[in-house]
Amino acid sequence: MQGPLASLKVLDFSTLLPGPFASLLLADMGAEVLRIESPTRMDLLRVLPPHDQGTSASHAYLNRNKRSLALDLKQPEALAVVKQLLQDHDILLEQFRPGVMERLGLGYEALKAINPRLIYVSITGYGQTGPYKDRAGHDINYLALAGLASYTGRRDAGPLPLGTQVADIAGGSLHGVIGLLAAVIARQHSGLGQHLDVSMTDCAFSLNALAGAGYLACGVTPGPEDQVLNGGSFYDYYRTRDGRWLSVGSLEPGFMQQLCAALGRPELAAQGLSPKPEQQQALKQALQIEFERHDFSELCELFAGTDACVEPVLSLAEAVEHPQLKARELVTQVPREDGTHQPQMACPLKFSEGLPAPRHIGAALGQHTDQVLEALGFSAQQIEALRAAKVVL
Repeated sequence: MQGPLASLKVLDFSTLLPGPFASLLLADMGAEVLRIESPTRMDLLRVLPPHDQGTSASHAYLNRNKRSLALDLKQPEALAVVKQLLQDHDILLEQFRPGVMERLGLGYEALKAINPRLIYVSITGYGQTGPYKDRAGHDINYLALAGLASYTGRRDAGPLPLGTQVADIAGGSLHGVIGLLAAVIARQHSGLGQHLDVSMTDCAFSLNALAGAGYLACGVTPGPEDQVLNGGSFYDYYRTRDGRWLSVGSLEPGFMQQLCAALGRPELAAQGLSPKPEQQQALKQALQIEFERHDFSELCELFAGTDACVEPVLSLAEAVEHPQLKARELVTQVPREDGTHQPQMACPLKFSEGLPAPRHIGAALGQHTDQVLEALGFSAQQIEALRAAKVVL
């Protein structure tokens, strides 16, 4: 079976998380993704724990379904190989700081002269322009500068380090894929590619969907626990008697009534509908008292039969076994080189025509070097000469 993106051939120069997560989605949807990896500079994902049979689980997941060509881009022979690949690979993904690809002779202007249909996607922390374009950063920095961290957390504890990399994934990976596919559609009409400049900080800033709209239009600056959806209302997490947590999102009247009725406190529902901050805080305190009267399992059973927007906070181990996630087949078995399989998170996108089964976990460094070069017309002697000169691994 071919996926919906089977016609796309992608050269992926990225490492770490944002670029690889983007190209993982493309590969899962059928695109042919070839990773161009340095034979001398190790991708940190390859050594990130935990490990499964000697392989980083993160690398095995983020780079499944992709081939690996180990190529030293600092050598002129490598540039010639990339130029040959550009004859039929018309999408390029890179994650270097601005100017690096240009110094290697692989900038957009140089490469579009070889293939005018080239769609060239650059994912960086701060974008290709502006005073911060050359500045180092990580997910936590992008969220801080984008304003998101200022109202995510508790008043008495400050900003909250998030458990997942929102700027990297929602900012870089997902916006990168959206822009890339939009450029593919535009190319179908114009016949030309283009350069897509994806700044993780820009895209994280755009995720201030509600709070940003409120500030720009009305001058309301959000802070921690002062908005309906960030802990300023009853919409929050509640601790149980045995130290577990449940989420409560009973915003609409019908859901609020079911919540309070299930807890045996139907009179509290009126407070939930009040916009007054003092009544919201009083309701939170009352709900916390009620939740702490019960163990986690009791409350899970209590709310299982209601439509009150109350759900347990699950560990990953529990989430994997949850009947909803199992019904949606969100865990898949991916082949290893030895014929066994590694369980991984499946592609979450559901197509009526289906998607191709996962082909393999993340490849070993340079695993497909010979295969790729042979397809380009290199002889065995030429490949060995490149390997002896340390152009390839």
